[in-house]
Amino acid sequence: MSELLTADRIDEIGVVGFGSPNPAALVAELVNAVDEGRVADPDDTGYALLVAADILAQAGDLADALALATRAIAEQPDDNAYARAVRGGLLLRLGRSDEGMAELTALRPLLETDPAATYLVDELAESDHSETALEWLTGALDAILERTRTQQHASEDAQDEAAAMIYGLTQRRHTLREEMGLPHDEYDNLADRLRAASNHALDALDDGPATLLYWPQAEFNALLLRWPALVDSYPKTWDEHRAQIERALVEASGLGGGDLGVVAGTAEGLAAFAGDDPVDEETLDEYADSLDEVGLTAWPPGRNDTCWCGSGAKYKKCCLPRSRN
Repeated sequence: MSELLTADRIDEIGVVGFGSPNPAALVAELVNAVDEGRVADPDDTGYALLVAADILAQAGDLADALALATRAIAEQPDDNAYARAVRGGLLLRLGRSDEGMAELTALRPLLETDPAATYLVDELAESDHSETALEWLTGALDAILERTRTQQHASEDAQDEAAAMIYGLTQRRHTLREEMGLPHDEYDNLADRLRAASNHALDALDDGPATLLYWPQAEFNALLLRWPALVDSYPKTWDEHRAQIERALVEASGLGGGDLGVVAGTAEGLAAFAGDDPVDEETLDEYADSLDEVGLTAWPPGRNDTCWCGSGAKYKKCCLPRSRN
């Protein structure tokens, strides 16, 4: 029997992508594994199909990419919003505007409830529908701000969630308007004020950026081999570790955090720092603080910039989608 297709291998294929000398072989590897039931974690089946769809889309084979995105939706019926958004974007790029807009419009309410749902805006903007993307962002902001003004929040958590949504939407809208060459308006000014306020608050608490300790793949494996007691402090796999870091950064950003970043740890560096003392979560925090001025990688990178995790892939094709899982 052929090898199982692991999440790490799917990631690797996503990094190489269309830049491979034989992208068709990579697509075949992914699709064959799905067809033959060889995906190591069944929850990654839709992910494998979406990576294959992206490679095809980069090659200009939008029709076959659409077919795979449609399969991905069927493979993850309980969590398929992102796959549906990809399908909607492909339909738009294929000139099937009515179908594409219907798919994306059905997901539009997510912009008022899910901080990660700005992928809808990305699909619209990348399909030359920036005006619609801007309209949707503005409408979502209007709705959330109106609820905030007229309704009492059920809890502090609900209040924090509303604030996170407002922050995230204003920042994404501001970026889109800058890309479109539009002058500042009232919401752009609000975006600037919120960003300045969050940076000021962080400066009052800390002289440097807010950072998270991240372990590159080889170091993650070495860490848990050297200190098995830390196994309960981290996810089971490196892939889950970087997904956890990405989600934490998204959450911090949505709550008003600015100047965010990651610092990469090494097993040897931790050993030198801790000496003969046992390594626990408190030691990890102190080690992370010691690295704040060394090897800091600012977050988030640009959508088309190299991902912060060190994979070599573009951020929008690597860790950015992980915040949606």
